[in-house]
Amino acid sequence: MACNVQSLCLIFSITLSVLLGPNFAGASSIGVCYGMVANNLPPPREVIDMYTSNQIGRMRLYDPNLEAFEALRNTAIEVLVGVRNEDLQQLANSYSAAQNWIATYITPYSHQIQFRYIAVGNEVIPGDSAQYVLPAMKNLQNALGNRGIKVSTSIATSVLGVSYPPSAGAFSQDTMEYMVPIARYLNSIGAPLLANVYPYFAYIGDTIDISLPYALFVSGKVVTDGRLSYDNLFDSMVDALHAALGKAGAPQVQVVVSETGWPSHGNGMVTTPANAQIYNSNLISHILSSRGTPRRPGNSTETYLFSMFNENMKPGAAVEQHWGLFHPNKWPVYPISFL
Repeated sequence: MACNVQSLCLIFSITLSVLLGPNFAGASSIGVCYGMVANNLPPPREVIDMYTSNQIGRMRLYDPNLEAFEALRNTAIEVLVGVRNEDLQQLANSYSAAQNWIATYITPYSHQIQFRYIAVGNEVIPGDSAQYVLPAMKNLQNALGNRGIKVSTSIATSVLGVSYPPSAGAFSQDTMEYMVPIARYLNSIGAPLLANVYPYFAYIGDTIDISLPYALFVSGKVVTDGRLSYDNLFDSMVDALHAALGKAGAPQVQVVVSETGWPSHGNGMVTTPANAQIYNSNLISHILSSRGTPRRPGNSTETYLFSMFNENMKPGAAVEQHWGLFHPNKWPVYPISFL
């Protein structure tokens, strides 16, 4: 219906923007992981306000945190929510457990939260829990019914036995028995493979063959792989996964990058706020350009930055506590725009 009165049109436009939320009012398609391994973070409602004020349109949660869910109601932030690794066995062995998980964590919120994916486990392949991933995925997908939410699992790039050149990408012998049927199941339901892709770790693991500028999107040099050309390590790593999916009989499966980032401290001059800013800012520009990867051109790679905050209780090396875009006091670690 055409509007004849300018003021009524303006009121309608403002009301529609409020009702539809940030994803319809210019929010970025970039996601950010909301990790909570810390004892000094702001309460979830303040965190969700930070997502909205920074126009971050997507969020990854590592478990179904109910306080975060309450704060997410009616925000239009799209959510990738995880299943705890310790819950995989029960969800794999019991369809009723999967029904109960959906009834507890999805059904009460699904009309007010835009759930995008359910990550059934995080980096459990290979390992003792790998055998439970696919059965748990199937049970949860069946329990979801026709809600339009897709299940997947989040893998590390270490599932690859070969990653270079990207066209040679293939799952390792240790992971193939799990990854091939998972890939084919994802193909059958039209769901993506979630992958944690870290050029930082690839670089520090091979500083002879990989240059820092190539990892930071500022190389200017091109690495050729047959007819394809790569000017950054991120695309190379993502396309190695695409190649592995093709070899597994699942060429249509998209890769969603469920984690990526660069630490701002903990490993000398490699992990400075400047380098972290360069990587994340260039990555955002690359994703928002919809350039895609050489193997999948023109198809923007859905990506979630790790992570929202520096998390002071993360175990391991010093870098593990310094992946955040923000300090716990909500001040940015370095300037960054998500648009």
